[in-house]
This record gives sequence, structure tokens and C-alpha cells, in this order.
Amino acid sequence: MSNYLFDEFNGVSSTEWKQQIQVDLKGADYNETLLWKTEEGITVRPFYTKEDRTNTKVNTPQKGFAICQSIFIDDEKKTNAFAIDSLQRGASSIHFLAKKEFDYKALLKGIDTENITIYFSLDFLSSEFTKDVSSFVNSDKCYFNTDIIGHLAISGNWYSNLKNDHTQLDEIVKATKNTICVDASIYQNAGATITQQLAYALAHANEYLNHFGSTVTNNIHFNFSVGSNYFFEIAKLRAFRILWDSLLKEYNTDTTAHIFAEPSRRNKTIYDYNVNMLRTTSECMSAILGGANTIANSSYDKIFHQPNEFGERISRNQLLILQQESELAEAQNIANGAYYIETITQQLAQKALEIFKQIEQGGGFLKQLKEGVIQRKIKESANREQELFNSGKLVLLGTNKIQNENDKMKQDLEVSPFLETRKEKTLIQPIIQKRLAEKLEQERLQDE
Repeated sequence: MSNYLFDEFNGVSSTEWKQQIQVDLKGADYNETLLWKTEEGITVRPFYTKEDRTNTKVNTPQKGFAICQSIFIDDEKKTNAFAIDSLQRGASSIHFLAKKEFDYKALLKGIDTENITIYFSLDFLSSEFTKDVSSFVNSDKCYFNTDIIGHLAISGNWYSNLKNDHTQLDEIVKATKNTICVDASIYQNAGATITQQLAYALAHANEYLNHFGSTVTNNIHFNFSVGSNYFFEIAKLRAFRILWDSLLKEYNTDTTAHIFAEPSRRNKTIYDYNVNMLRTTSECMSAILGGANTIANSSYDKIFHQPNEFGERISRNQLLILQQESELAEAQNIANGAYYIETITQQLAQKALEIFKQIEQGGGFLKQLKEGVIQRKIKESANREQELFNSGKLVLLGTNKIQNENDKMKQDLEVSPFLETRKEKTLIQPIIQKRLAEKLEQERLQDE
């Protein structure tokens, strides 16, 4: 194709762009006026050019993303019916959550497990039950979110004890596929910065690699929560793939990271709750463009209502609209070549790698978790973010900005949306996952 139209224009260098901007500022300081420094220590500039391209290869999935419906198992027959209905209405993956053993034959009746990706999050550890379910499903598309380190981080305790948990996990890994999950959503929902989330996810996974060796790499998959910093969240998932590939090179192996993503809980609100739909839409878009394999949206009323057909349908339709009407079905590589995203992807990866190296030099992730170092670092970041919210510098519309004084919620709370204090004794300090708006919402509820 001829470039004669473009040949008539001279190229403009980044220096010339900056000079013109300084002229337009009419004396205002360029650095103070237009540069923005994030909590990750990254300075964001007002413009980026092709000189900023990194051309770093990101191993994103090649077949688009799966729309996932998350369902808690209470009654197997009802759950099965809901799962089949969700699949008929556009879902292409199901995420089952359970607190106790269940009748997996009744649960999966009529579901094509050969072609439908199934995730199981079991709030208990049983090698025999996990092996039984895996054997029954008998599919590479079956994933178990088994994460003994993540359970320790959230609860402060092992399922049973260190020795038994590792024994159970060893048995599961020997007999099944896709059974080790690194739940990085813990860190995002607790208030960690993006670079901390990346570093902790990598160090968390490295604990499993240290224990099992490189042969387990195909068994590991990742859960991420996606926040509202749109471009940075796109870059986060891309940066993690770069970091994962780099780590696997040290083990002389390679495999593409499988990423399950869902919206953050940290920025959701009970007041002006319809804004949650806007938040989750943005977060799902970040997950799509960041290259997540599977995305499970959250309903706008999840934090204060029991699961209901309307909320689940709306959340699923949000993803369907993005996938089919917005033509993002295969948009996982769309960020390739985007100057801004490539730049922050590289910077996030570099800064996360520095934190990862510090963790490894300090004895590894599990050691620092037991010593409380990880918890302290996350708490410091969470406190800084909370201060920004409390001061109004970090805005959640309808909650700490443009409040609707007539909005009443006290009679609409079906489940508690607030952090519940636990009284049981723990081996380590758990990582506390808490929403930013909780204190403000409690004050408003008292005034109703």
C-alpha cells in the first residue's frame, strides 16, 4: 500500500512534543502539572510515542475468553439446573463453590464436561474426594482451586496442619491435573499495590515449584481480582505472564499461564449500588484486554444480597455484551503495540521482580508469611489507599462523592457486607480482605 499521503508529513519526536506542551502550559511546571506518580512508584507521562514500545512478547491465550458463572453448591439438583440454564444463556464455563462434600454425579448431570471448563473451589481439603471428582469428570478442562498456602494466608491456619496438608496435596497432584491454584485475588482484595500483587503471586507460585519441582508447572493456574485502574489492570495481567515465563526459564521449562479473573470486591458499595455495574464492566474489560482465559463477573448486589436470578443474569449479560456486541471475543492481543500499556507493563514487571527477589532473599514467601512481613506490607499499602478514600482523593461515586441522601439500605441487607471479626486462635496473622467503604457505610446505616 502506498504511503504517499503520510509521506507529506514530517515525523514529530518526543522532544518536540514536550516542547510544544511546555509552550501550551504558559509557564506552568511540566513535572508538577502533568506527571502522575502511582502507588507502585511509576511516573505516568501525558503522552507516549513509538520510542516507548518495548516489543516484549506476551503469551496470551489464542482462543478468546470463557464467560464463567459462579455458583455455590447448596442443593445439587438446583445447582445443576442453574448451571445448565446459565450455559444455555451464554456462559461457557462454570465455577462451583462448596463448603462440604457433595454428590458430584447429580451436580454434573447433563453438563458436557469435555467441552465446558469447570472450576471447583472447595473450602475443605480431601485428596480422596478431589481424586474421585477428577476421575469422574476426566477432562483437561477441569480445574481445582486447591491452594493450601492461600488458605493459610486467608484464615491464619492450615486446613489441618502443615504435614497433613502437604501430604494431601501431594496425593492430589500425583493423581489429577490442574489442581494447584495460586489465589492472587487475596492480595488485591486486601489492598496490596499492583506490583505487590504480581510479586506475591509469583513468590506464592514459587513455593509450589520449590516443593514439587518443574514437573508441576502444567498443574498450576492462577486466580486474579481486577480493580478499577483500567489500563494498569490490563498491564497487570500481561506483566504477570511475562514474570511467569521468566520464572519458568529458571526451571528450564515453559507453559502458558492459565488465568481466572473476576472483579475486585474492595471497591464495591452498598449505597448507590447500581454503580457497581459500571465498576464491574470496566474491570471485566481490563481482564479481557489483559488476556484472562476465564472471567467470572460479580453481580451488582453480591455483597449485600443472597444470590438471585436477576443479579446473576445481569452480570452474565455484561460479559456477553462485551464479548459479542462490543466485538471483544478475541481481543486478548489488542494491547500489543499500545505505547502506554506496553510501557507500564514493562515497568510493573520490573518493579514486581525486584520485590520477588527481596522475598526470595528473605527466605521465601511462606517464611515471610509466617513472620508477618507480607501481612505488614499489605496493611501499609491498604492503609494508604484507605486514607486516600477517607480524604476524598480516591473517589467511589455515590459513596464518598455525590451521595444520595435519600438512599436507604438498612432494610435491604440480606447478608452482612462487612468484615466479620473472627475469634479462633490462628498460627499466623491472616491477611484481612476489606472493602474501602465499610466504615463510611456503617456510619450511614446508623444514621438512617
